[in-house]
Amino acid sequence: MANLDDRSATAGELLPLALTSYGHFTTLRVEADGRVRGLSLHLERLVRDARTLFGTGVETGRVRGLIRAATEGRELPCTVRVTHYDPELNLARPVDAGEPRFLATVRPAGELSPPPLAVLSVAYERDLPLVKHCGLVGALHARRTAQLAGFDDALFVGRDGLVSEGVTWNVGFVDAEGRIVRPEGPALPGVTEALLPRGTSAPVTLESAKRMRAAFATNTAIGVRALSSVDGTPMDTAHPVLGELREAYLAVPGEEV
Repeated sequence: MANLDDRSATAGELLPLALTSYGHFTTLRVEADGRVRGLSLHLERLVRDARTLFGTGVETGRVRGLIRAATEGRELPCTVRVTHYDPELNLARPVDAGEPRFLATVRPAGELSPPPLAVLSVAYERDLPLVKHCGLVGALHARRTAQLAGFDDALFVGRDGLVSEGVTWNVGFVDAEGRIVRPEGPALPGVTEALLPRGTSAPVTLESAKRMRAAFATNTAIGVRALSSVDGTPMDTAHPVLGELREAYLAVPGEEV
């Protein structure tokens, strides 16, 4: 079920989002105790992206209420996506979109730290990379390209030859000295990566990525997930730093919705 503000959304209200993809969202995991890791960061993201796409503010207390309503009676843990868009958006006049509303959708939560991913590097740069927007066709096409080639997912490489991020996850690496390395450059600021030790930020080429000892993906749905290979080059999925990162993430206290 999709709830638009405080009631079920109609097909007509969902149509502008389906036809234009003009909106932004955040996806969060509500744990068995009803709490959310990084909730404040999710709310900050909604505030920041609303300003970029609509020039409006966000009542964070209202968002908390929508999350509580969406998860009432649901089996926990679960994953909640909060989408912010204007159901009255006119394709010819996006400048008039000034009254965005919140759409809350819920799905079962998967396991944290699922099996490792084999990824294929794909040349791709997201539009407005600092915004978690609804325009996913390019990213999902990259994922489809990787899966058609026999891989699990795609790793984005920009026109500058630098690694940026994954399709729906941030990427990090562990170098020969056991240091965490985060790619520099435009990529979505991830909530999960913000809750973990940052390590060093540096430009990461595809060639240098393949020389790393280990690599990992992070997002709210998966926590910390090892990468088993990049373009077929194997990575150490049992590296001790990966275990330390998983423990650090699980130790982050959840925030009350």
